Amino acid sequence: MQLQAFFIRLSIALTLTSCGSLHANPLIDQLIGTTTAYLEGEVIAHLAGNTQDARYEVNVNRLDPRLRLPLCPADAISAELESPAIPVGRVTVRVSCDSGDVQWRLFVPASVDLFQQVVISTRPLARHTVISSGDITLRERNVGQLSGGYLPKPEQAIGLRVRRPIPADSVLSPNQLEQDETVKRGDRVVISAANSRVSVRMPGEALESGSTGSQIRVRNTRSDRIVRARIIGPGQVEVGL
Repeated sequence: MQLQAFFIRLSIALTLTSCGSLHANPLIDQLIGTTTAYLEGEVIAHLAGNTQDARYEVNVNRLDPRLRLPLCPADAISAELESPAIPVGRVTVRVSCDSGDVQWRLFVPASVDLFQQVVISTRPLARHTVISSGDITLRERNVGQLSGGYLPKPEQAIGLRVRRPIPADSVLSPNQLEQDETVKRGDRVVISAANSRVSVRMPGEALESGSTGSQIRVRNTRSDRIVRARIIGPGQVEVGL
């Protein structure tokens, strides 16, 4: 009899636990609904100026079902992004209720997965490889998880040089790439110097390699004088007068 009574009590306890899990907490529902609607609006606004096709998923983290606060009137509840500055990745939303009878503020964690086409390597790329169209392609990735950045357009990578080895099927980020060397050490260059009154051109030799816009040491082959000059194009450098 005692064993039978134990099983009856256990059955009742399990039933009550199951019933309690089936009844939603109205406050939890309100928080989830408010947070989701707010984040969807923020993501749409964030993507408004983006010409790339994208899709998104908003997921609110599991909230404590023991939370007990009065429901907020629909016209008194508001939401604001607490962190980070843009609604992508892991986010925190500050949900506030400000009515005459009910006032509270809660921080709701959520995640916003943003899926976009980004530039991916199609093969392993060795250090100093100059990227061509055959080295890359576009594939969908969750950009909210790409902490190093990404490139949405292939033309942003083509012609650039790889700073360090990149495995196949890797997302390319801006900090992995650099301008290819426009002038290489030992190249013959034309040194230009000009101001509003005079313009001169002299033959020279590059003592360093560099890309367009960078400063390198150049030797004037007429005078043997070494100067610092800015690369303005293949075989072309300039100095100030």
